[in-house]
Amino acid sequence: MNEAGQHGKAGPLRILGIDPGLRITGFGLIEKTGNRLSYLASGCIRTDAGASLPSRLGTIHSELRTLVARHRPDQAAVEIVFVNVNPQSTLRLGQARGAAITALVVSGLEVAEYTALQVKQAVVGNGHADKVQVQHMVRRLLSLAAEPSPDAADALACAIAHAHGGQGIEQLSSRGLHVRNGRWMVAKENKR
Repeated sequence: MNEAGQHGKAGPLRILGIDPGLRITGFGLIEKTGNRLSYLASGCIRTDAGASLPSRLGTIHSELRTLVARHRPDQAAVEIVFVNVNPQSTLRLGQARGAAITALVVSGLEVAEYTALQVKQAVVGNGHADKVQVQHMVRRLLSLAAEPSPDAADALACAIAHAHGGQGIEQLSSRGLHVRNGRWMVAKENKR
């Protein structure tokens, strides 16, 4: 499918990645033109820990709506996050994620969801990579001057995974693509 078929218009595809959290929600915006990815913006939405839960969810929702209006992404990708230790934390994280997804959908965006394992596999080549490895690969893949914050890096990684069609490293490898020295490479036999 060509890029026009993916989002209804010819030209670059803007993808907004979201790493949801009640305290910090990371966001990252990239542009895909053909096989090339370009960095556009990233950062974090922070909520006031002393505020009520509804107020904090409202902050996430309204800040994401503002981001979408400002940057006009074509699609969004949200990380599916799991917390198993504390049921209360899991519930609050789910509510933050719900506020983020609702803001994106209400803004008219198509939303894809990826597990952390899928994102890490697509970006680092290892589904169990740590945050430092994700930051490093995001920096290299997007040619950034410095490593983004962990939350912004996770959001950018989610957008990158979506830009690659959400395909894991095994599927990309079967097409002759692999990661070497932090870069996607084409196998020699596929360059002909």
